[in-house]
Amino acid sequence: MPKTEAELAKWMQDNCFNFDHYSIGSNPIPEGFGMEQSGGIFFWYYTEKGEEHNLKAFPDEASIVEYAFNAIRSDPWANAHCICATENESMVKELAQNLTAMNIEFKEDVIPYFGKERPVYRIFVFGCDHLRTFI
Repeated sequence: MPKTEAELAKWMQDNCFNFDHYSIGSNPIPEGFGMEQSGGIFFWYYTEKGEEHNLKAFPDEASIVEYAFNAIRSDPWANAHCICATENESMVKELAQNLTAMNIEFKEDVIPYFGKERPVYRIFVFGCDHLRTFI
């Protein structure tokens, strides 16, 4: 288990976790969870729309790192990588077939990104499998 924020960031990187919604190691995020220190206290916070809310305080780095490690590891989307977002439904179907043939776990969804009449089809892969999709 990581003991420092730097070790946690390295664990995330080594295991292909996504930093898009986790500010670990000082990477900026527009929305999500993060760690910061102020006055000798460590805070686990959530930020959204430019507003940061402290959720929990910890007396030392090891305590917050343990909490963050468990939170990140238990988040099913923390290691998700969107490899496709398109209006082209047939493209997504073909990609899904290719991923299945490669034995890569994936999830699909459809969102009304451009409105209900113009949905966007997305595919997510998990962990380091996103590196295999560009071969």
